[in-house]
Amino acid sequence: MRKQLRAGLSVLAAAAALAGCGGNPGTTSPTTGTPLTSATAPAPGVSTTPAAGVELKTATSAAGPIVVDKDGKSVYFFTKDVKDSGTSACKDACAAAWPAVTTTSDPPSVEGVSGTIGTISTADGAKQVTVNGMPVYYFAKDTKAGDILGQGVDDAWYLVSPAGEMLKSAGGGY
Repeated sequence: MRKQLRAGLSVLAAAAALAGCGGNPGTTSPTTGTPLTSATAPAPGVSTTPAAGVELKTATSAAGPIVVDKDGKSVYFFTKDVKDSGTSACKDACAAAWPAVTTTSDPPSVEGVSGTIGTISTADGAKQVTVNGMPVYYFAKDTKAGDILGQGVDDAWYLVSPAGEMLKSAGGGY
């Protein structure tokens, strides 16, 4: 019981710390159930070992098929970004919690991702990867391949499907 209480308090503390990256200022994200689990074995025909030079690929997770980087780390969309605007709405403290997925290639090499891949310039001159015209990000609390802890945070952060859509039906992470 104490372990569950401590785990619940840790989740609430993390949600409060991340509130600045999503909803209205001063609000915290809702607790919508248990956190999602790490990715599982890939579906038949889904590769988890990228070909040489592949930067984004697909994997199977508890949320379904998702886009991950070459190391298996999940990538996310931010609902405050505007499609095809060429800019990211995530800045300062938000960018620390949600680092941009960057590349040196233009366009980045992908495997199994059918969404349109591109890049935009970041404030520091790096190339941030886009999927279907939307910038993509990592979640700092996803520490290993398969983590999907950012899913649904602040009702603003969602995993990317291989077709380049937001996976909103998978529930909230915090």
